[in-house]
Amino acid sequence: MRKTELDVHHTILPPTAKSHPDVEKLFESAIDISPGVKTLCPEDMLIHSATHLFHDGELEHGLRDIVDLNQLLNHFGEEADQFWGRLLPRAKELDLIRPLYYGLRYTQKILGTSIPEKVMSEVSDEQPSAIMRPVMDFLFLRALAPDHVSCDRFLTKTARYLLYIRSHYLRMPLRLLLPHLIRKAWKKRFEKDNVAIVPGKQL
Repeated sequence: MRKTELDVHHTILPPTAKSHPDVEKLFESAIDISPGVKTLCPEDMLIHSATHLFHDGELEHGLRDIVDLNQLLNHFGEEADQFWGRLLPRAKELDLIRPLYYGLRYTQKILGTSIPEKVMSEVSDEQPSAIMRPVMDFLFLRALAPDHVSCDRFLTKTARYLLYIRSHYLRMPLRLLLPHLIRKAWKKRFEKDNVAIVPGKQL
């Protein structure tokens, strides 16, 4: 047995999220790669990857995802016709321009990804406020570092925790978020207090 894990998504983001991409548009633009098998078109593939990374609260493996974005940008930027010209309009059409902005910004900052100046200039129109930009840089540049003590910087763990809270805020309104976080905290505390100790076992 290969023990392959299949992660099935019915849509990109939960129905309660602040952004509401139309999943039917993804299917309409999907590309046939073999009989009965389709894949997302290049710009949708990039936007999909950026959305999952920058709406995800578990960023310990975020650097891996940034590397994936870098590879997609390099590949499609060279191989796919009109990729750069279609990317931003498509992100706006799907209501996912902000995660695309973060994807382009941090692949360029962390890995030096080559992105046309015109694209960076246009996507910057969708950036956070002047007050929030340095805050988000502070958080993401720490959270997206390798998950190893040698790579931790000042407040790295705090940055990851705050982005974890942010990810939940993006996925659900406060009336759902607060009870959800309280339940998770209670469950975590309960499980911690009820760990079974098995003699002779190293837990």
